[in-house]
Amino acid sequence: MSSWYMYSFQDPSTPIMEQLIMFNDHAMMIILMITMTVMYMMFSIMTNKLLDKNMLEGQMIELMWTITPAIMLIMIALPSLRILYLIEEINNPILSIKAIGHQWYWSYEYSDLKKIEFDSYMKPTKEMENNEFRLLETDNNIIAPYNFMIRMLVSSTDVIHSWTIPSMGIKIDATPGRINQGNLMLLRPGLFYGQCSEICGANHSFMPISMESISMKKFLNWMMNF
Repeated sequence: MSSWYMYSFQDPSTPIMEQLIMFNDHAMMIILMITMTVMYMMFSIMTNKLLDKNMLEGQMIELMWTITPAIMLIMIALPSLRILYLIEEINNPILSIKAIGHQWYWSYEYSDLKKIEFDSYMKPTKEMENNEFRLLETDNNIIAPYNFMIRMLVSSTDVIHSWTIPSMGIKIDATPGRINQGNLMLLRPGLFYGQCSEICGANHSFMPISMESISMKKFLNWMMNF
């Protein structure tokens, strides 16, 4: 494994994350244009001696600097609201996976097709193999099929945790006494990593999340042989 890959973020693995990256690029372009315009105006004011000290108003320029920011805010707000609605929308999931946060590990339950329960602890450094990531590998990975809608149900038994996988664009708070839900649809096979994103105590940094994406045929075989 190349050193460049080890120090970079994982590629997006869900449609939601792809939309979030596109929105980030869209917003950054607008911010870049605003920054360049402001820098040009500051430079022009500092170097230009043609000043009109008797000018009290300029209706046209006032109209422009009022309408232009409003248009830019609309250009940012509309795609942002669209993505927010997409994140909350759940379309007939074929599988529900329940993640329960503990201090300091995760446990998972599959109850739709077959009753499967297991705990997922961080893999100790001494047990790691080549090309594995320290503090991110777990002894039991979440197994999920790709190209199918999956619903994540997240809760906690003690304090507030947060079930997060950045490459999937998903972050769900695990609150004691409540069940929060989110949806994801994996686009490709692979192994995707995350961590608890809520400061939940002394070993907060040591409760990673790893999800393995496989085909539906292999997923059904895994469930039958579990």
